[in-house]
Amino acid sequence: GNITPAEFIPLAEEAGLIIPIGHWLIREACHQAVAWQREGFMPVRLAVNVSPLQFSQPDFAVQVVRALKDSGLDPQWLEVEITESLLMKDLTRVTQTLQKLQKIGVRTVLDDFGTGYSSLAYLQQLPIETLKIDRSFVTTLSQSGPVQASNIVIIEAICAMAHKLRKTIVAEGVETEAQRDFLKRLGCDYAQGYLFSRPLSAEGVRRFLPRPEDLAAAPAVPQ
Repeated sequence: GNITPAEFIPLAEEAGLIIPIGHWLIREACHQAVAWQREGFMPVRLAVNVSPLQFSQPDFAVQVVRALKDSGLDPQWLEVEITESLLMKDLTRVTQTLQKLQKIGVRTVLDDFGTGYSSLAYLQQLPIETLKIDRSFVTTLSQSGPVQASNIVIIEAICAMAHKLRKTIVAEGVETEAQRDFLKRLGCDYAQGYLFSRPLSAEGVRRFLPRPEDLAAAPAVPQ
């Protein structure tokens, strides 16, 4: 049956299996993205979460290049998501790997942002295009009280800072329309969560993928 990442990832890391699983996942993601394109869907950027253990491997960028070449996927359609805590472990190696990914055209995302201790200097220097606000800040938007008020200030500050640094902001864990509307007013660029969809198989994702004719039939957006 279905097993949540919170259950199997710690076990896979403890058993030393997370690295081969991670390499398999990147290869499968690249092949699936190409398969959707061959079916006539427009290219969409596919984000892959990467374990800190996997990202820290000296050959990580090589593995990504290999997956792209084997699948034929254009690097611009792949995103690699790393957690904020990874920056604190070995900044020099992380920076080198991020620069290699940038050089080949793969975008990088800083996941669970706001829960760690990222320095503004890191965000300015590292080639990270997107910040994902941790869901813990989003869930309180449906509540009231001092926690909600402080999180509103934090989200608004993160959005303002990110936009000054020319980075994109994504809010995680959005489950209600009220949260979505709130985040939009606070300056978030994108949102993800159960409001839009539960986890899906590759087959289920197809109903969300655009075709060229869909865009051609869409009404013009007024300037």
